[in-house]
Amino acid sequence: MNAKIETQRLILRPVTLDDTQDFFEMDSNPKVHIYLGNKPVTSYEQSEEMVQNILNQYKNFGIGRLAMIKKNTNEFVGWSGLKYEREVRKEFNYYDLGYRLKEQFWGIGYATEAALASLDYGFNDLKLDKICAAAEHHHVASNRILQNIGMQLYGSFKFDSVDCNWYVMENRFQ
Repeated sequence: MNAKIETQRLILRPVTLDDTQDFFEMDSNPKVHIYLGNKPVTSYEQSEEMVQNILNQYKNFGIGRLAMIKKNTNEFVGWSGLKYEREVRKEFNYYDLGYRLKEQFWGIGYATEAALASLDYGFNDLKLDKICAAAEHHHVASNRILQNIGMQLYGSFKFDSVDCNWYVMENRFQ
């Protein structure tokens, strides 16, 4: 995968094994995992496996999450982007929009900026018909981001016994 997306403040580029330490720093923070099952990673090897899963997504589906890099400092902010999802909604596969940031980058608009760029890439470059997203019902910030970027709430579902909101956006450019 060779996608590179630039926004005003960010570069979204393919994840590499060199990002593993940053993944570990982000995902070992319990606050990052409050709405992700409260299961922060506890070993570098777990983060290495997460990175490898993204690399496998690139290989198997030609798409996957992208590292979010702050342009002016080259800092790893988190990840964002699209993924071909087959696990969360067992009844169907879909292209999922997601994001996860290191805590120090919360509340500055990076997730929204990256999500908008990911939608643009998915619809205009990949010519996808539809992009979906899920957010835990009580995750106010994530639900707000998805609503602010124009995704429509299409009901709810349970994932691992947790209530989640389901969002969809159709490609308006086709």
